Amino acid sequence: MKTRILSLVMIMGISTMALFSQAAKKETFEVAGNCGMCKTRIEKAAKGVNGVSDAQWNQETKMIEVSFNPDKADLDKIHQAIADAGHDTKMYSAEDEVYDKLPACCKYERMKQDKDK
Repeated sequence: MKTRILSLVMIMGISTMALFSQAAKKETFEVAGNCGMCKTRIEKAAKGVNGVSDAQWNQETKMIEVSFNPDKADLDKIHQAIADAGHDTKMYSAEDEVYDKLPACCKYERMKQDKDK
């Protein structure tokens, strides 16, 4: 009896994990930054958005890959959170006051925004 209950619980757990992993969406986009401190700040900002499960920014390519639940988060919110942390994306510019407070090594060349958000 215990074996059957344990098996049933395991099957339900695996099924639930499969459903959640299918719901995750991955997107990649450019984020301005320079160094390891930028990487930490950018990834923390993206992961701070409810529904984002992972964010990996590549210092060389300036690209971030985010995994998120589209029922809870969207790209607009993720771009905005990163800009609020001081880093430009194609959708949003960081406020000048926030950018100006970044450490000297983090001062990147500012990006131009797409007009069609």
